[in-house]
Amino acid sequence: MKISQKGLYALQAMMMLARHYNQGAIRIRDIAYEETLPEKFLELILLELKNARMVESVRGAKGGYQLRRDPSEIHLSEIIRLIDGPLAPFGDAEQLRSLIDRDAEHRALYQVFLAVRDAAAKILEHTTLADIMNGQGANSRKAGKRRKKTGDPASVLPMVVHGNPSRGKDQ
Repeated sequence: MKISQKGLYALQAMMMLARHYNQGAIRIRDIAYEETLPEKFLELILLELKNARMVESVRGAKGGYQLRRDPSEIHLSEIIRLIDGPLAPFGDAEQLRSLIDRDAEHRALYQVFLAVRDAAAKILEHTTLADIMNGQGANSRKAGKRRKKTGDPASVLPMVVHGNPSRGKDQ
């Protein structure tokens, strides 16, 4: 799955706001500092999130941004779809279903792509900001029933984040 740098920043900002839920508004400068995000870019992202009614801005000396809804009501899929569009690198579900119907020779391939897309969407649609804050993430009971043992390295799948400047520093 591909998540843009902008999408990653949006998720990081929303996680920070979730950590401070019901503690008042947080200034953009403080979000940028705590999450090491570029402040000007963060302003644009928060404006998008505000227009989508996920966050609200508060004016004044104690102003800033805060979540409009409880973190348990904000799913990762909402944030990613807003910022990056469709959830999977194979296009949206309707486009894949159309290909399955039209292209008999490659139908099985498109069915696999649709299954991958649906699995990714299911996890993101059932994982909330609260789940992430509680350390549950994709291992939450809501995200799927069949899981490998936690210590099994095969149970961890890599996620590609394009444009991440820090990638490879620890290697």
